[in-house]
Amino acid sequence: MVTAVPIAFFDVDETLVDTKSMFDFLRFHLAAQGDDGTRYAEQAGGLRRAAASGVPRSEINRAYYRLFAGESWSGLLAEGARWYAELLTRPEPFLAEGLAALRLHQAAGHLIVLVSGSFRPCLDPVAAHLGADVVLCTEPLTDGSGRLTGEVAAPMIGDNKRDAVLGLIAERRADPARCFGYGDHSSDLAFLAEVGHPTVIGRDPDLTAVAEREGWPILTATTCAA
Repeated sequence: MVTAVPIAFFDVDETLVDTKSMFDFLRFHLAAQGDDGTRYAEQAGGLRRAAASGVPRSEINRAYYRLFAGESWSGLLAEGARWYAELLTRPEPFLAEGLAALRLHQAAGHLIVLVSGSFRPCLDPVAAHLGADVVLCTEPLTDGSGRLTGEVAAPMIGDNKRDAVLGLIAERRADPARCFGYGDHSSDLAFLAEVGHPTVIGRDPDLTAVAEREGWPILTATTCAA
């Protein structure tokens, strides 16, 4: 018998926070090394050009983490805390609709799960600040000295997001029909389709087309303060 509390799954970038955390963190990371914006423009530009040329989003995710090959994992985690502290100084770093939904689920006693293609240096501070219970994300591989190899276990994108969501639902013995999901991009569709109460935040054309056809709620994305 299913007795577990419902689970509320939240994408993070442009669902809860008004930024693409991976790019924002890359900018912060390179600036800490003295970059004047040139290296960031080269690296981020290369990823964006690859995406525009049709390279799958999962491969873009892999390519991003290769940029950190040789970096200390503990160092990146510490840098992520500093990055998030800087994010919180911005006037409106969050999205009001996602944040309000998260607070409602917390008040109802639901399990709060962040599910994102980003990684723990970005997501752990968000989870700690917002009170999320679980983080499902892309996990970079490390060598014996605790440095990133440049490869990942699996990009937390598309079908991998769905599989992670279904795995946690099974592990927690939750009822998918009583679970909730929030996302902003068409790559979130795979996991949103697996929960009983999916909600779209923003106006991604592919995702909103599905939402309108299926009768899912669509929320406007409005920035707000921390």
